[in-house]
Amino acid sequence: MKLKVIFVLLGAIIVLAYSCQSEQKLEFMRYYTSGQQLYKTRCQNCHGPQGEGLAALIPPLTDSLFLKNNRSKLACYVKNGLKLPILVNSKAYNGQMPPADLTPVEIAQVLTYVQNSFGNNQGLHSIEQVNKDLNNCN
Repeated sequence: MKLKVIFVLLGAIIVLAYSCQSEQKLEFMRYYTSGQQLYKTRCQNCHGPQGEGLAALIPPLTDSLFLKNNRSKLACYVKNGLKLPILVNSKAYNGQMPPADLTPVEIAQVLTYVQNSFGNNQGLHSIEQVNKDLNNCN
């Protein structure tokens, strides 16, 4: 009987704690979780399970400064691919990234995951930001 009471109280505490989260935090968690699944199926093969990249061919996703400084370009890189050389962690990468067939919301989700994984902590990458950035792709 004591065990049932403990489980009921524990469940009530979890429900209460979950219901107290802000809508912004819930949206972040939805984007992050969906982005994690997208990353595993669409990005992980090249960038690695820990975003470590692939030797001199594929850049890592662990350079927080690169992600922060190029935040407005990331949606374009994902949507259209990347053919120009880039410098990540002070190392040049000349390989090409193919375009990903992702919707703007999927791009926002995978960018939220990448920008908050592998040592990165950069918050939500919103669908509004992705749409704005995609309109400014070169």
